[in-house]
Amino acid sequence: MDILDVPATEPQKRFTPKRIIGLTLLILLASVFFFSGYSKLHSNNAFDNFQWTFIDLGFNSQLVAGILARLMIGLEFVLGLFLILHIFLQKFTYKAVIGTLVFFIVYLIFVIIKHGNAGDCGCFGDKLSMSPLNAIIKNVVMIAVTILLMRIYPAKPYKFQDIFIPPITMLGLCIPFIVNVIDMSNAPTPYKKELDITPLYKFTPAPSVDLLHGKHIIVYVSYYCPHCKKAAYLLQIIHRKHPDYPIYMIMAGAPEQEKQFFDESHAIDIPHFYYPHYEEFTKMAGAGTPAIYWINNGKAEFESNYYQLDPKYMEQWLHNGK
Repeated sequence: MDILDVPATEPQKRFTPKRIIGLTLLILLASVFFFSGYSKLHSNNAFDNFQWTFIDLGFNSQLVAGILARLMIGLEFVLGLFLILHIFLQKFTYKAVIGTLVFFIVYLIFVIIKHGNAGDCGCFGDKLSMSPLNAIIKNVVMIAVTILLMRIYPAKPYKFQDIFIPPITMLGLCIPFIVNVIDMSNAPTPYKKELDITPLYKFTPAPSVDLLHGKHIIVYVSYYCPHCKKAAYLLQIIHRKHPDYPIYMIMAGAPEQEKQFFDESHAIDIPHFYYPHYEEFTKMAGAGTPAIYWINNGKAEFESNYYQLDPKYMEQWLHNGK
């Protein structure tokens, strides 16, 4: 047969409907990872709430929790970049996406068991509120999309793409550490002033706990104060993990705001006392709330902000005398 009689091979179609749908879904999937990472870094409030989830998971140090939080956010950026740049989609990236989403689902189930489906899961920082159950549904949908992509958009590996892996991975993992620089000093500050907490027992009723003897971490909070709610949120995590830590909250503010305070902070189980005497409260708390004092036999040895409520240092102070 003459060579001219051989039918020519049809050129491979580059943009079939299947490929267009696959590319669209892949871009959307990557965008969710980018937005999730960005929203957690967008503000200190968003990042703090995400960081403290690792304390809730059992990591007994603010420093360790901060490192893990940044690495997890970095992983979201890495996965987004790997998806967009089509780096080993079938061999690695799709599987890594599914594994990461499964981890988030397991954590969210843990949150629902502990706290119910109330509040914001923090998946998108303070940019988009989402309950834990809705976040689970979102992650299941993302897993389904990834499985669909594995079938309709395999995207064969291209030449030299393995060269891009180290710099892209390094870039993605470093972004959270650059945007939100880690604070290496989480130790409480020695308190050099005199603090008189006897007014707590000046009126009736008074705290049922003897705060004048032994070691106690006393936290003065106001119902309306957003930073107090953040401190209480972290304290309830620490209290659940370490119920032996003698944490005690002194509350002030309009009584009708109490429910909202505890709904947002989940701190209802922390021993607390409502103290309605504003003048005395202000003298004890100082310039603002939350005011956190580490009291030893009625004397304030340390003060701290909520970033310095580190279980590691609390353990040392309470049990090792350091």
